[in-house]
Order: sequence, then structure tokens, then C-alpha cells
Amino acid sequence: MPTPSPTQTLLTALQLGQLLKAARKRRKLTQSAVAARLGLSQNRVSHLELHPEELSFKQLLGWCAIVGLELQLGERGDTTTPHSEW
Repeated sequence: MPTPSPTQTLLTALQLGQLLKAARKRRKLTQSAVAARLGLSQNRVSHLELHPEELSFKQLLGWCAIVGLELQLGERGDTTTPHSEW
């Protein structure tokens, strides 16, 4: 089983795409495998990794489930102090 990565705070869509791609690779999944489970084409998965702002929320939740990520939302605290749980 892959080693879990630390929790990350995302501030940009680009960071989301990089995180999804890295998680996919850690699980040794191809774009085609993720695409099949999401009901998309491999080309679309490739595009969404580069342009994650185009992901629907439903696609994001499905993708997270496939690659073993958990999506958490919370109020942003004091931005001058890093949050260990984020």
C-alpha cells in the first residue's frame, strides 16, 4: 500500500492538478485507469490534470476516491501561522 502523503493546503487550481496527478502516480494508476472509473476519456483526464479548474465537483470527489485522497474544508485561520493539521 502506498505511503500516505502529508495534508496539503491548496491555494490554486494548478496545485490541485499537481496533487491529483501525484496521487494517481503514487497509486500506480494510469490516466486511462482513472478515466475508465470516472467515465471519461484518457485525453480528458490528461486535460483535467493540466486544467483542474474545469473539474466538476462530482468529478473531483470521484477522482479523490479513486486515488485515495480525502477532501476536507474548513475555515481559514490566521494566515500568518501555518496550520499543522492543514
